[in-house]
Amino acid sequence: MHELPVTEDILRIVADHAQKAGATRVTHINLVIGELTSFIDDSIQFYFEMLSPGTPAEGATLRFQRVKTRFRCRQCTREFEPEGRNWTCPACGALGGDVIAGKEFYVESIEVT
Repeated sequence: MHELPVTEDILRIVADHAQKAGATRVTHINLVIGELTSFIDDSIQFYFEMLSPGTPAEGATLRFQRVKTRFRCRQCTREFEPEGRNWTCPACGALGGDVIAGKEFYVESIEVT
């Protein structure tokens, strides 16, 4: 359900940038979404199809780029991708670390005509 306000924001951002570019139609919207955001591509797509009619983004294609989760170990500073729910550093065995990737959520670019 939290995808609804996020999709509304996507449409607002896209419409603002399309207007500034003097575009009449948005054909593609490229989104970057980190694994830790818990956003579901299909839900964003569903709300986009529901909300976009009558906007410059009506009929546009959403493209989703997923970013894997990455940590930097606080003990040894090694960067690693956790495997499933195992957030243990493979180098030193310390648990977790600082998240350096996986929380992203933004409109990377739009394509217009």
